[in-house]
Amino acid sequence: QTKTLAKLANHAAKKWQRQTGGVVDLSNIDRQRRLLALIPVEDVWGVGRRISKKLNVLGIKTALDLSEQSTWIIRKHFNVVLERTVRELRGEPCLELEEFAPAKQEIVCSRSFGERVTDYEEMRQAVYSYAARAAEKLRGEHQYCRFISTFVKTSPFALNKPYYGNSAAVTLLTPTQDSRDIINAAVKCLDKIWRDGHRYQKAGVMLGDFFSQGVAQLNLFDDNAPRAGSAKLMEVLDHLNAKAGKGTLYFAGQGMSQQWAMKREMLSPRYTTRYSDLLRVK
Repeated sequence: QTKTLAKLANHAAKKWQRQTGGVVDLSNIDRQRRLLALIPVEDVWGVGRRISKKLNVLGIKTALDLSEQSTWIIRKHFNVVLERTVRELRGEPCLELEEFAPAKQEIVCSRSFGERVTDYEEMRQAVYSYAARAAEKLRGEHQYCRFISTFVKTSPFALNKPYYGNSAAVTLLTPTQDSRDIINAAVKCLDKIWRDGHRYQKAGVMLGDFFSQGVAQLNLFDDNAPRAGSAKLMEVLDHLNAKAGKGTLYFAGQGMSQQWAMKREMLSPRYTTRYSDLLRVK
């Protein structure tokens, strides 16, 4: 019904996953009120601790309490933003839904490792994978990039171990969306910042300086011409991975065992993309 109610439903689905099965339906008004009565007012989207303290003084402890307040009084003592929140809690849409997400200014692919990485080859595989994923996202945005950066870091909380974190970047002369160009640049950045003897906790690849599809043309003074057939090859790569499953086709440099990969023992069910994860109704 509204963005605020959708946020609360998502919050409840995560907080009470065992009881809800990861899904909360607020289409029923009675169920909606029962949930609002369970949610502390500080957990409502856009309220926060500072405002919630003032609301608590007024006896407004839960999301349900807030939804039952006079919009005129809320606007007078707080602001129009909180008034909109009250209206949204009542099911009155005040925040427009975006039909099209705004164009991204940067793309970051980063993960904490499942176990600490000390071997260069494992780190190289991770950077390969993050760069390949970032390139895939870039093509999904119908963009080209010139700026490519790689970063690595150890845990700042490791006992008796010196902290090390660093990043390096390159700016290409010609914008690209080819995974091979992006991977090559990311690995070159890694080579600049890799230091032996550290237990790395995290790494990532960032893309920036985007250009629209029609701007990716060869510069008059650029010796690095775009790869022949690049667009078609990347289209086939993305199509096969979308159809047969992520990772069906991948670069050899990404490795096969991937011991460094993040542990993913609490993944949410993928209801919209996996038949095996569809809800079963008894």
